[in-house]
Order: sequence, then structure tokens, then C-alpha cells
Amino acid sequence: MTTILFNKPYGVLCQFTDEREGPPRPTLADFITVPGVYAAGRLDTDSEGLLVLTDDGRLQARIADPRFKTPKTYLVQVEGEPDEAALDALRRGVRLKDGMTLPAGAERIDDPALWPRDPPVRFRKTVSDCWIRLTIGEGRNRQVRRMTAAVGHPTLRLVRWTVGDWNLDGLAQGEWREVASS
Repeated sequence: MTTILFNKPYGVLCQFTDEREGPPRPTLADFITVPGVYAAGRLDTDSEGLLVLTDDGRLQARIADPRFKTPKTYLVQVEGEPDEAALDALRRGVRLKDGMTLPAGAERIDDPALWPRDPPVRFRKTVSDCWIRLTIGEGRNRQVRRMTAAVGHPTLRLVRWTVGDWNLDGLAQGEWREVASS
């Protein structure tokens, strides 16, 4: 069985082919040449960070299926500076159009030492920003972005740092490594 950890750059599709008409967009095939592996879960094109790929269907389901509540931790740059009430709302769960989210781990953190994003996040002199660490056990469509917006702090940059016990430590943007399946 093959399991790969990939540090997905901003702008890369979480699939091996681009079926959209028009200019081609970067895909997993531009980085990973291992046959027979597929993404376990997704990261939006405008999100970065850890993507697990595997040829093990059971592992793929355990990571992607919300029933298993595999924890995923994100480093999230948000607009403004969330107060304790906003963080508590994330910790309790927030109401989205598709229902309440499960409680999340949420805390403010110092600016992480990350690679530069291309293109860079838009800087505005009049609007502050800060970073939070958010851990969720589900994976709805654009969930983290919708959660931070629901508490009044839209996401500016989103980097998934962990999936279960795996993390990005030592993995540069656009790089991948094979690991033992858990």
C-alpha cells in the first residue's frame, strides 16, 4: 500500500487532470508521478498544505468520510483580530447554511514561519490580520472559510498543517514523501 504526504501549493487542483475548458491549471500530475494513488479528501485550489494521497480505499474513506471525524488542523490567517467570544463560538460550533458545525479547537497563534504564497495575500494598511490554529473533525465544503466568516473574520490564507497523526514538518511547498500507512 502506498501513502503519500504532499504539501500542495496555492492554485493546484486536488486531482490529476483538469477537465475545465480553457488554459490548463496545475494539477497533482505536475508534482506526483506515483501511479494509482488518489487524494484522501480535498483542499480547495485557493488553499495550501497537507494533502494525503493513497491507493488504500479504506484509509481514503477513514480520512475523507466525516463519520470517522479524522482531526485536521489548519493555520488560518484571518481578517481582523478575533476576540475570545469569536474563538469561543468556533470552539462551540457555529451555524452555517448547512447546519451546525461540530465543536472545533481554536486558538490565536503567532505568525507561523511559512513559505511565501504566490500570489501574496493582499495587504491592507487599514485592516489588521492575525493567525489562528483551527482543528476540525469534519470536512464540509469550504468549512474553515465559512466558519471564520460566520464569526466575522474572513479567511485570507488557509494552510492545512495536519491530517490525523501526519503533518507538514520538514516538507517544503510542492514536495512529497511516502510514509507508512497508519
